[in-house]
Amino acid sequence: MKVKNYSDDELAQILDNDIFHLISDVADKMQLECYLVGGYVRDIFLDQPSDDIDCVVVGSGIKIATELKKRLGRKAYLSVFKNFGTAQVKVMSSGNRPPVEIEFVGARRESYQRDSRKPIVEDGTLEDDQNRRDFTINAMAICLNKDRFGELVDPFGGLDDLWDGIIRTPLDPDITFSDDPLRMLRCIRFATRFNFFIEDETFQALERNTERLKIISKERISEELNKILMTKTPSRGFVDLQRSGLLEYILPELAAMDSVEERNGKKHKNNFYHTLEVLDNVAKANAPLWLRWAALLHDIGKPKSKRWDNIAGWTFHSHNFIGARMVPGIFNRLKLPQDAKMKYVQKLVELHMRPINIADDEVTDSAVRRLINDAGDDIDDLMILCEADITSKNEVRKAKFRDNYQLVREKIADLKERDFKRLLQPVIDGNEIMEMFNLKPSKEVGILKAYLKDAVLDGIVANEREPLMQLLTAKATELGLVAAS
Repeated sequence: MKVKNYSDDELAQILDNDIFHLISDVADKMQLECYLVGGYVRDIFLDQPSDDIDCVVVGSGIKIATELKKRLGRKAYLSVFKNFGTAQVKVMSSGNRPPVEIEFVGARRESYQRDSRKPIVEDGTLEDDQNRRDFTINAMAICLNKDRFGELVDPFGGLDDLWDGIIRTPLDPDITFSDDPLRMLRCIRFATRFNFFIEDETFQALERNTERLKIISKERISEELNKILMTKTPSRGFVDLQRSGLLEYILPELAAMDSVEERNGKKHKNNFYHTLEVLDNVAKANAPLWLRWAALLHDIGKPKSKRWDNIAGWTFHSHNFIGARMVPGIFNRLKLPQDAKMKYVQKLVELHMRPINIADDEVTDSAVRRLINDAGDDIDDLMILCEADITSKNEVRKAKFRDNYQLVREKIADLKERDFKRLLQPVIDGNEIMEMFNLKPSKEVGILKAYLKDAVLDGIVANEREPLMQLLTAKATELGLVAAS
């Protein structure tokens, strides 16, 4: 991570724009100290763009926000949250640029009760406000008042920690994490995002406070998991979650995969670390969130399916089907969407072995047609997942899989060109079958429909009426729906 080292004068030049000078003028007119804080300050030194502008006011943040809105007129919108003592000014930008959102809050000190992460808030000083920050890299402040404009206030050495690549808390980490246990997940998320190390004392506090995670809502936990999943190398976060013991409280099914059992000199691979390797491979492909969830859960059924066979050794038969059945429960527990996103993840978990099986054998049109039919519009994502699943240390076998996957992709492209959707829908549908044989919706109708569809998929007949009618009549006779001649 690239870190810049700016003097106060250089910081003043970086902040030399109309909005910060206007805030400075308002604060001085109201005789209130005002500071930039948090992520915006951190990201200046990381030379990263940031839209997260937070200001701390020693006094009323709402008053400064209200006056700032008056100065900006129709260019700005004001939102006030009196219960939290905060206000937001949204400044509209020219052209197609998004608006600039500035949060104002009064400096405060916080105290917590054991059973809640909602603080008891009192007015405080800048020092009090910096004390309550989660990590040193987020506790830096830059003064906006004119006589100190651009002055960095860094009481905990946050800038040094940026340079050293360290995540640590400003005060006692046990108190920091116990007061607000969500900070434990934020700690791991920041370490993952910036590729930083968690300082030893801070990490030990994670291990000591794992049970405190129980008071955090599942929605908050899932939000942090999603952010970890969307980092460049999400495996780092899940390794830290496992090492600290937090994963057992969040995804015990995934934590259970971190084991290797040996019998008669034969071991199976560590499926936890294999999963993380697949997840990183998917991340390298810039995969969207729900494809990353599919990668995280693709082998989640292996602990339940693990069996010892005296000939084959360790087996995980049907782990994809077992894992697919586990997905809804995991999503429900974590308060993740129960809609098409969950169905998508479930589908990819269930189907992730299919391309592997095809690639390990002869790549036939019939097998690929069935795969296309079952995967539907998600076929390309399924192939990304399955190619990410090639983690074998046997380079010869890995090369074989890659070559065969290329054949699968070529056949998929070829069948798409031939309008596979038309090919995979037999011209004789269920309504016509019921009318022909005087049937109501029933098991027999399903059997006949599946029979015709399989015939088309397997290339037994063309998807044309006459040959399909001959097959249909023969099958109906076999089922006793038509008297044999």
